[in-house]
Amino acid sequence: MSDKKIPLSLLDLAPITQGSTAKEAFSHSLDLAKMAQKQGYYRYWLAEHHNMTGIASAATSVLIGYLAANTSTLRLGSGGIMLPNHSPLVIAEQFGTLNTLYPERIDLGIGRAPGSNQQTMQALRRHMNNDIDNFPQDVAQIVNWFDATDPDPAVRPVPGFGEKVPVWLLGSSLYSARLAAEMGLPFAFASHFAPDLLLQALELYRANFKPSDRLAKPYAMVCINIIAADSNRDAEFLFTSMQQAFVMLRRGQTSQLPPPVENMETIWSPAEQFGVQQALAMSLVGDKAKIHHGFESILRQTQADEIMVNGQIFDHQARLYSFELAMQVMNEIS
Repeated sequence: MSDKKIPLSLLDLAPITQGSTAKEAFSHSLDLAKMAQKQGYYRYWLAEHHNMTGIASAATSVLIGYLAANTSTLRLGSGGIMLPNHSPLVIAEQFGTLNTLYPERIDLGIGRAPGSNQQTMQALRRHMNNDIDNFPQDVAQIVNWFDATDPDPAVRPVPGFGEKVPVWLLGSSLYSARLAAEMGLPFAFASHFAPDLLLQALELYRANFKPSDRLAKPYAMVCINIIAADSNRDAEFLFTSMQQAFVMLRRGQTSQLPPPVENMETIWSPAEQFGVQQALAMSLVGDKAKIHHGFESILRQTQADEIMVNGQIFDHQARLYSFELAMQVMNEIS
């Protein structure tokens, strides 16, 4: 379909499956990162979430360092760091340190959402007054430090100053698309859980993009869910773990990733089913032929420069296999 190879990347939330531990989740993430490197995935990103019993990637930069130390060529990064939770200086120091240890392998993807509820935000010492309003200035400060555009700042991240760490803006709305265009940064859209504004955000980003020293033309990544298996029925069965997790979220509950079930009808109400299916609309669930068709359709609709895939599957081996199948399909397409 394409005369250029579309990079395929992987998003990992380090899921803690029901009955397991965070330590096991980290072991599974390392397995997955090694598989991703072997299969030719371009990036491997981890997402910051707090106070979530089924997600182990809260200390995102620490986990990035663990995976980077145990792989050799794979790009590791954040998808993303929720910047309102943190001091820009601390994030610049953390990713400056990672980039010093693992040069040209580290990405800093930045999000604007807190990634938690109000009580958790307070526990993070997040001040509620003007943090969101400060987001553009905080992003600019980090970029300026990494680019050493101020030759003699009163405060600088050490290490970090002049490290040229790639900075991405992540979003599920139009806000970050507009800001990424204004700042000349690459943009990643979180359509794996918030697909509604995807095409509008991509159009806004591309139409308003201003070239920068970091990026000459727009570069957009689209994140989707992939649950691939040898048959459509097997894939749909595996997918019920994610569906159950999203039902729990809609009920205001967190839980470890549950095992798949044969029938979701006894678990969700019609309203919950509608909401979950809408949130997970950008999910490719099926055998290789169905995934192939889905990839082609998404690439045609979005003209994405890169695709990132997420997929929370209860069985670790089935999860590894799902991502292997996804890369096989993308190689066939590209």
